[in-house]
Amino acid sequence: MRLLSSLALTLALATALPAADKPAVVKEEGQPVAANAERVAKALAFLGTPLPPDLVKSLQAAVEKQDAAEIQNLLDDRVLFVVSISPEARVKVARGPAEAILQQSGWTPVLVKIVNEATIKKRLGIGSTQGGPVYSGQGRVAKDPKADPNTVKRFAQLEMFQSPPMTAELSGLKVEYAVALVYSSEAGKREITVSFDAGQGSQDLGFRAEVPVVFDIKPAIPVKLKVLDFDGTPTVGRFTFKDAAGHVYPPQAKRLGADLFFQQQIYRADGGTVLLPPGEFTVEYGRGPEYQTITKMIRVGLTVKTEIAPGVFTNPPPGTPATEPPMFEFKLQRWINPVDHGFYSGDHHIHAAGCAHYTNPTEGIMPEDMFLHVKGEGLNVGCCLTWGPCYDFQRKFFDAKPWERSEPFTVLKYDVEVSGFGSQALGHVNLLNLKDQTYPGSEGTKVKGWPTWTTPLMKWAKAQGGVTGYAHSANGLTVNAKASTERLFERLATNRAGAPFTKDEADAGLWPLPEDFDTLDADKNGRVTPEELRAGTDRQLGKLPNLLIPQMDGIGAQEICVTSALGVCDFISAMDTDRVAEWNCWYHVLNCGFPLKVSGETDFPCITGSRVGQGRVYVQLGKVAAVDYAAFCNAIAAGKSYVSDGYAHAFGFQVGNGKLGDTITAKAGTKLPVTAKVTFDPQMFLGTSVGGKQAPSDKRLVELVVNGKAVAKKEVPADQKLHDVAFDVTIDRSSWVAIRSFPQLHTNPVFVRVDDKPIRASRDSAKWCVGVIEQLWKVRKNDIKPAERAEAEKTFREAIEIYKKIGAEVKD
Repeated sequence: MRLLSSLALTLALATALPAADKPAVVKEEGQPVAANAERVAKALAFLGTPLPPDLVKSLQAAVEKQDAAEIQNLLDDRVLFVVSISPEARVKVARGPAEAILQQSGWTPVLVKIVNEATIKKRLGIGSTQGGPVYSGQGRVAKDPKADPNTVKRFAQLEMFQSPPMTAELSGLKVEYAVALVYSSEAGKREITVSFDAGQGSQDLGFRAEVPVVFDIKPAIPVKLKVLDFDGTPTVGRFTFKDAAGHVYPPQAKRLGADLFFQQQIYRADGGTVLLPPGEFTVEYGRGPEYQTITKMIRVGLTVKTEIAPGVFTNPPPGTPATEPPMFEFKLQRWINPVDHGFYSGDHHIHAAGCAHYTNPTEGIMPEDMFLHVKGEGLNVGCCLTWGPCYDFQRKFFDAKPWERSEPFTVLKYDVEVSGFGSQALGHVNLLNLKDQTYPGSEGTKVKGWPTWTTPLMKWAKAQGGVTGYAHSANGLTVNAKASTERLFERLATNRAGAPFTKDEADAGLWPLPEDFDTLDADKNGRVTPEELRAGTDRQLGKLPNLLIPQMDGIGAQEICVTSALGVCDFISAMDTDRVAEWNCWYHVLNCGFPLKVSGETDFPCITGSRVGQGRVYVQLGKVAAVDYAAFCNAIAAGKSYVSDGYAHAFGFQVGNGKLGDTITAKAGTKLPVTAKVTFDPQMFLGTSVGGKQAPSDKRLVELVVNGKAVAKKEVPADQKLHDVAFDVTIDRSSWVAIRSFPQLHTNPVFVRVDDKPIRASRDSAKWCVGVIEQLWKVRKNDIKPAERAEAEKTFREAIEIYKKIGAEVKD
């Protein structure tokens, strides 16, 4: 990069634009000026534009003599901007004598001379009216009516280079030099108005703090990418391009469409291009967590033609037309392929608008952009959910079938998350495999007709063959220890307000204790005080499972105990919120005999903008010629899947002769074999999913879970190899059985039915569900419209009675 960038600037001198006069020499002590000059020379060399050898030799002599005047004489011809700071700390800028030459798509270093009469020690800032992001409205829930349509015309980006060997602030010397970096996304002659400041209100009046400069901008090089999958077929890859200074290409502030400004990486299909300046770049590439992340160096625009792979050159080989762009080959490498085991990956919760997305120049991004991300992360299915932000714009992409340009093993389907409208206060709901996205009476809007509680919504979706579940489940399922203790104590100490409660009162209560009575009763006097109850609550915080009643004041799986009891909720989402709270809720519902399944999601780019598929569901479809979206969703509802961050996998899970989601029968006391093949990546280069961070290590713990409790465990190597795990479990009553590796992996269960009886695993789980429903009604009933409230209350009470009946059926 250094050699070529220097050469490009040297060759461009023949067409240089007129320059200003050389600035005056400023008197200052020689030693600090010499030190500053040495650092500037090192910085320019590091950035790929070293000073010419003759100048370096002369400058070194002046530095050794600590001759401040000679140093200025040598450097001032190369100064593009002269910044003057008055004794009153007012900043103004003038054009310097250097040629105004830039490189499109590259950060061109330019020399700045600072004459600091105020001797202030502040950070020097640089900006431009042509600079800034080419989008607006990110993070807003509605299109900004004041959004400037000219934002897309911002072609420049400017910053001061303040990393070592340079400093972040001015030194306080009367004269010193700094390095600015100027970027242009366009080529040709372009005028950029450049301004400087030393903090708010420091700019001089009368436009003297800015100067217009016409730059001659040399065109970038369109670099073609040959992207091959592990089997040699063309595919889409994930790429991060960086220069020696750590700059990301393309610059994030200049991105629109599929190249998202809030991510460093970009996605390119085979044959795609990226504009790069001449130089050296580090490229990190891969395709999601099932692939190795590989790093390689590329050199763009070199005069010497270097063969980097058989038949592939950094520049065109001899005889190739000059218009042919340079091409680099990237061969992707898998460490695991779940398809070989009949599993297909999906993320049931991604968005093309809202949260981190912009609303200008478009309201979010297009289907082809989302498809590139889904394929570039190696997902087989991406469920792109239209929701509150940009609802009217994005809903036009809905169809009863997947997006028309989906591929056999990369499917994009637009469905709905009811969020930002309707029943959101009772929990955000993901509605998958819809045939119709318009709720009766809504007239195609988000402001009319939608119910304000989730049960009728799920019934509507189920009636059309949809699959239903709650989003970001743990939002609202967290526990406030103080409030939880006070609520429970109030419920149990009913006969003597404020007095300790007895075991009989606890047994008669509808809500569970956090621990058994004898453990809570620390002084063994037969009564539990608020302090003893709080101590038990504190001991149970963060444990899985636990019986603490959550706040129920969020937007996650709030109404889930109601809808599960009524049979209209198919799944609880996991892998994007607190793992303990997610799985704890799921366990309690399962313990009551309701076959609730778990599915993995990311909620991109709201909970995280890192990447789609950070949380995943792996659905077992077997060997298929193409992924069928309806079959995929129905398999989620049937529990033929496991959830993961993509760095942990469990294939062939079986309990007796039962596989994922199956119900088998057994006699009480039967010992059943449990088997699976598991594999883990030790490093997790792209990071684990939100809500349960796993530190890199060479081992993982695999646990056998029966009715929510880990009953056996085995440690296995995390080495990207398949390992057999086997357990034996004795089943005495109807139960559900799964395996997990907290917090990365959980299978859906196999259900074991004993003596033809339903699962009644825990009276306390039934009480927990009662407490959840009652607490939700208390804090959210006023969010239900008055016209709907009576029916909602009736339904909530019906669910409570179901759980009370289940609790009574549990045998101690």
